[in-house]
Amino acid sequence: MNNYGPPQVALVSGEGAVLTDDAGNEYIDMLAGIAVNALGHAHPAIVEAVTRQVSTLGHVSNLFASEPVVKVAGELVRRFGDESARVFFCNSGAEANEAAFKLARLTGRGRILAAQDGFHGRTMGSLALTGQPAKRKAFEPLPSGVEYYPYGDIDYLRQLVEINPSDVAAIFLEPIQGETGVIPAPEGFLAAVRELCDAHGILMVVDEVQTGVGRTGTFFAFQHDLPEGVRPDIVTMAKGLGGGLPIGAALATGKVAETLTPGSHGTTFGGNPVACAAAGAVLATIDDEFLADVARKGSAFVEQLQRIDGVVEVRGRGLMLGAVLKDPVAKQTVAAGLTHGVILNAPSESVVRFTPPLVIIDDDLTEAATRFAAALDTARHTTNEEKE
Repeated sequence: MNNYGPPQVALVSGEGAVLTDDAGNEYIDMLAGIAVNALGHAHPAIVEAVTRQVSTLGHVSNLFASEPVVKVAGELVRRFGDESARVFFCNSGAEANEAAFKLARLTGRGRILAAQDGFHGRTMGSLALTGQPAKRKAFEPLPSGVEYYPYGDIDYLRQLVEINPSDVAAIFLEPIQGETGVIPAPEGFLAAVRELCDAHGILMVVDEVQTGVGRTGTFFAFQHDLPEGVRPDIVTMAKGLGGGLPIGAALATGKVAETLTPGSHGTTFGGNPVACAAAGAVLATIDDEFLADVARKGSAFVEQLQRIDGVVEVRGRGLMLGAVLKDPVAKQTVAAGLTHGVILNAPSESVVRFTPPLVIIDDDLTEAATRFAAALDTARHTTNEEKE
């Protein structure tokens, strides 16, 4: 179907942060399958884990236990830092947010507050949470009860809650809004939301589908901002968790972790042993030293981007960055990037997004900055010539 449009390049192989197309051309991958390939392409740990698992036990359904699923759940709980946490496995970020939506519904409260311009997925429930009218309009009516607040505006959010605080089930947010231009939450906003939720018995739901699993230099992005011991009630994740294989997860704590009962929710492929084997390899690789290196590489890359003519600002954390352009030529820059051997992404007309594999080496980052600068220069000149 034509929902993606015709692809411009056919890719056939990859290694690390470099991809090769069917004509033998190589590209530095600064997108990583939209923040998915955390360990890059053909990482030995993932190849070995998946090969071993699929050759012993591929799929058994959630009617049975398997070792990779239990191990990954335990490791996610450890990384989260609350032993009361429990994990629901699924296949994507949208499904993880659907699970969070259902958990919020099971509180018996009718209102859910989600951020304007946020993005939580394409299924009907996750789309209802998505604060982008253009994406929702064609599919209305959507599940009801969702209201939207300006991202980062804690005063507006407080006023919205106070209309009827006893009927607010959950507040949804992303630590960094990726799909609208890599926009981080203002400093202190997440902590203020946590305080507001605590005051009124509201679930705080943090969507870490794009920001989680080391993408920003900590395992979860909320760990940058929240004081020690303060965590969301529900965190959703996917993308980088499987390192290229489809897996999502909703992690909940305390009483909300016990809300789902047998038969209340499910998914056939969620917690598939092969996908969990890949996730186990990812989690084993992303240790504290690895995370510190992500933060270091991100800071160095920001400095390189800031020196490029036509870039007015660089937003984000770690290796989730957005270069804000002087001219609205982001999509043209992405197209030109293919000619210059770099894969880029444009979430808006004036922002180019960078979410490379977390394992990308320094030389590839430096070369990617050079190729991005050349692509941006091509896009700006082409656009000016078209205007003339």
